[in-house]
Amino acid sequence: MSKTVLITGATGKIGRHANAAFTKAGWQVRTFNRASDDLCESATGADVIVNGFNPPAYRNWATEVPRYTAQIIEAAKQSGAMVIVPGNVYNYGNTPGTWGPNTPQRAETRKGNIRIEMEQQYRSAARDGVQTLILRAGDFIDSAPSDTLMSLVFLSKLSKDKLMTMGPVDCPRSFSYLPDWARAAVMLAERRDTLQQFEDVPAPSVTITMQDLRSALEMATGRHISIKKFPWWTFHVASPFWTLAYELLEMRYLSETPHSLCGKRLAELLPEFTPTAETDVLCAEVPTSLMAKEFAA
Repeated sequence: MSKTVLITGATGKIGRHANAAFTKAGWQVRTFNRASDDLCESATGADVIVNGFNPPAYRNWATEVPRYTAQIIEAAKQSGAMVIVPGNVYNYGNTPGTWGPNTPQRAETRKGNIRIEMEQQYRSAARDGVQTLILRAGDFIDSAPSDTLMSLVFLSKLSKDKLMTMGPVDCPRSFSYLPDWARAAVMLAERRDTLQQFEDVPAPSVTITMQDLRSALEMATGRHISIKKFPWWTFHVASPFWTLAYELLEMRYLSETPHSLCGKRLAELLPEFTPTAETDVLCAEVPTSLMAKEFAA
């Protein structure tokens, strides 16, 4: 099986980890530069396209997401490449539960509806011959301090022995470790001939509460950590002037809706997949300077 992948959004979180994982697996990796490259030309000869494009700070989603989706679909039609899309959980709305391929998609937000419409574009394209994998993730956890919610919010006061929570401390929430997402993407890409024309697969994930996170952090840092409520009022004040504050307010419900991702389909497709140990995932974005010696080594 040929092994050439085109990665769009290559400088973003998904793109960087996909690049590393596909390269490690021996694939020929191409990266797409929106400023200078033609997408259809770049996709010529590619076997897989990873759609790592995501407008920063949610800017212009309503126009950019459908437009770029159409471009990727056209490039996939011309090249015959399979498309891998990093799905999210916005589609499911605020109904608690274990979310998976058979969960009704009833988004409660504008961004959730945009994502549903995007996936419908891919479903339609799949009927026209474009093989598509939605590899669906919860909140990202990066392999080092990053611009994720984990670093920017939850761990933002960790140097002061505080863990910030955006919702009830006992509310389960799904997180996906980006290196594990990328490894699963490579493994599924290498089995694309056995996949359905359209696959909706929840990615490897961990489901934790803020109490669970505190326990992991206390063990890793050797510190007593208190949990403090995130000051949502500051976002209400800033939202008329700060786009990101407005967009995050819309997604507040995810911190208050108990949920997890169903791992059944991934286990069927990749029974040998071994996820990174949960403690390592939860502490991945903790600055090395705050780790206890035995964990920092």
